[in-house]
Amino acid sequence: MANPLKKPLAKLLLAAILVSLSYLLGSNTNYPNNYSIPERGRGSPPPLQCLQLNFSSSSHVRISPPLHFEPSHRLHFPQEPQQNLQFFKRCPQNFTNYMPCHDPSLENNLSEERFFYRERHCPKADEERVKCLVPKPAGYQRPFPWPKSKELAWFKNVPFKKLTVFKKSQNWVRLQGDDLLVFPGGGTSFPKGVNSYVDLIKRVVPLKSGKIRTALDVGCGVASFGAALMDYNILTMSFAPLDVHEAQVQFALERGLPAMVGLLSTYQLPYPSRSFDVAHCSRCLVPWTSYDGLYLMEIDRVLRPGGYWVVSGPPISWKTSYRGWERDAKDLQKEQISLENLATRLCWKKIAERGPIAVWRKPTNHLHCIQKLKALKSPTFCVKSDPDAVWYTKMEPCVTPLPMVNEIKDVAGGALEKWPKRLNTAPPRIRSGFIEGITVKSFNEDNQLWKKRVSHYRIILESLFSGKFRNIMDMNAGLGGFAAALAKYPVWVMNAVPFDAKHNTLGILYERGLIGTYIDWCDIVYILLEMHRILRPEGAIIIRDHVDIIVKVKGIIDRMRLNCQLLHSDGGRFHPEKILLVHNSL
Repeated sequence: MANPLKKPLAKLLLAAILVSLSYLLGSNTNYPNNYSIPERGRGSPPPLQCLQLNFSSSSHVRISPPLHFEPSHRLHFPQEPQQNLQFFKRCPQNFTNYMPCHDPSLENNLSEERFFYRERHCPKADEERVKCLVPKPAGYQRPFPWPKSKELAWFKNVPFKKLTVFKKSQNWVRLQGDDLLVFPGGGTSFPKGVNSYVDLIKRVVPLKSGKIRTALDVGCGVASFGAALMDYNILTMSFAPLDVHEAQVQFALERGLPAMVGLLSTYQLPYPSRSFDVAHCSRCLVPWTSYDGLYLMEIDRVLRPGGYWVVSGPPISWKTSYRGWERDAKDLQKEQISLENLATRLCWKKIAERGPIAVWRKPTNHLHCIQKLKALKSPTFCVKSDPDAVWYTKMEPCVTPLPMVNEIKDVAGGALEKWPKRLNTAPPRIRSGFIEGITVKSFNEDNQLWKKRVSHYRIILESLFSGKFRNIMDMNAGLGGFAAALAKYPVWVMNAVPFDAKHNTLGILYERGLIGTYIDWCDIVYILLEMHRILRPEGAIIIRDHVDIIVKVKGIIDRMRLNCQLLHSDGGRFHPEKILLVHNSL
């Protein structure tokens, strides 16, 4: 969704939506340009009323005693007759992989310059939005549990064959029989397998030290690099565009790995400055030296002081690889010289080039860089007041300045603790008073609050902790307390922070060693429809807010034919905050 939140009720709902489980954030698109939304006919299954939920048939869900609403709050809770509800229509089956912000039917009207047509283009007008319930894939099966899902997936869940053909010799993904996808860990730049590739990197980059926690993988393929870094407690944000390599990101999510659809094109990446300890490109085909070095400057913006940039593929190792790449050696040599010069102008230091990889390191501050840039006639420092304000903001050919320091040995913005101590230590952005009103005390209180809430979730949704769920999304992440409280479980959390939130906290989350993205939610109905779209079959939604808001949301959920139940929050039966637990068994 692309419009800012304007309606007060929508803002209240946004505060209510805490987590939608098992989401398909980067589902691919494969549908015709003309849509036909069928009416619900006699043959359609009967709708399910919210308060008629019966979880007794599932061994994975345990529910607390039903909420006796009227005695607790003296408020009548009207139950609208089922026949009077105006249910949302179901989308056609070919909408299974529909993504509103990556609609291929719009591409013909968009510029091809710098692949702009593959950028995120969210519908703005109400009539442009699809207002129906996206169906699950035909023959869908529950994904393999983690960590088995890292290696295997059901073909019917992601029924795309192109990569199994195009990348067959590189072992990205194989189709075994008619129903099983296998991910052997191959890649274009690591023919001996991703583990061998990572072994080479860790000779230069301290992957085991705890200093490296967050990584960015540009042009990720099926995210095998991010999968390998999981062994080092490194959480990787992988992204790739929708292109001829069909369903890259969807494969990654099905494996239980963090991933988003995206590319370096026109707009800044939806992450704060100083987010990642490592940025990686394995033959990601980004023209790093084009457009005045614009794309590498964007990597510099999101790379943490002292962070590492790892790159393989052309032009690196051109002396031994140019024949295999079918490229002219002199052209590749010129490319590498240009790349080296650009990195120098960014004040990066090249620390190694071994076999197929080269590694640069960003300075820990800009004390020396200020004079160096002037001498080299390098790009100027950006004058933008907030380097974290990136939502639909165009990239500019300038260097994002690091926070000022007093001594050359200081780390700009503040040094971080090693992982896992980093998770529960007040981050530099809080200790420095970077965000008004957020203090070390409020940070610690938020951590304790979410520990209490997650303990309560163990009672109302036991399957959250049993291994049934792997991908989790916190749709209003705040300080990241929910994700931190889940850190000991075999899940990962995509933390979403509204781009126009009063407090921009996403940088705090990254300093804690968590990952996330900026997002833009619109009105209530479209928020819930989007939650339904990205939710896996058998997934769940937890919504918590004041009971008045819960009542309004429950009315919309009823129209979506989803199972749900009203429950007391951890505040008890007399507290006005309640929980709506939704189970996606459409």
